[in-house]
Amino acid sequence: MSPFRATPPITTDWEHFEFTVDDGVATVTLNRPDKLNALTFDSYADLRDLLAELPHRGDVRVLVITGQGRGFCSGGDVEEIIGELQKMESAELLEFTRMTGAVVKALRECPIPVIAAVNGVAAGAGSVIALASDFRLLASSAKFAFLFTKVGLAGADMGSAYLLPRLVGLGRATELLMLGDKIDAARAETIGLASKVVPDSDLASEASALARRLADGPALAYSTTKVLLTRELDMDLGSSIELEAITQALLMTAKDHGEFYAAWTAGRSPQWTGR
Repeated sequence: MSPFRATPPITTDWEHFEFTVDDGVATVTLNRPDKLNALTFDSYADLRDLLAELPHRGDVRVLVITGQGRGFCSGGDVEEIIGELQKMESAELLEFTRMTGAVVKALRECPIPVIAAVNGVAAGAGSVIALASDFRLLASSAKFAFLFTKVGLAGADMGSAYLLPRLVGLGRATELLMLGDKIDAARAETIGLASKVVPDSDLASEASALARRLADGPALAYSTTKVLLTRELDMDLGSSIELEAITQALLMTAKDHGEFYAAWTAGRSPQWTGR
């Protein structure tokens, strides 16, 4: 656990999704399978708050996000969110949209690798949660749909117009965000939206294997890489090179770098500590 803790304790129980930690691997399982794991106001807020807590726990090196049943996440619940939004004034609506955006911001800024194990449809907000993750493992039956325009809203939502062009290019991002059509796993892999596509029956084991690799590896190096990838998106080359030079010089003093050299000298595998 981080020594720099405020008064509130770490949350032990999350009401609006399942959360477990096992040997450095945290798993969030969205658990409304009858609604294809549609999000509610409360589940958005819990995701935002969990992501803020994770770096302070001390027992999590990687996070896996997945869904129960046949869907990853179908986006915001039509009845519980969209219906309620019709009753709100502008100030309340802005509070809501800022909260949903805060989930994506927290996903990108959380210094822990995040794996989206997409086991079915990822639509609307569900597609952006997967987009904001570091790795997207897709079951072969998975589908993406950035369907915001289908409900009369801008295709640019929750940071999608920032993140998606950087992943698949402006032309494809324009198509996906404007038209909102479903794309299957094979096309998602072809355009770079999927890290890997696997048979449905293999998704859990593939996600577990990747999570185990990340949890057992040099966690500080992984964390720093994610942070720099996020921070350098809008930097010029000179600023990026200077930031990387400073970072590498710092990590050269870390225990993991020294452990690599000791292990190499002794002809053994490194024992990473993430320090």
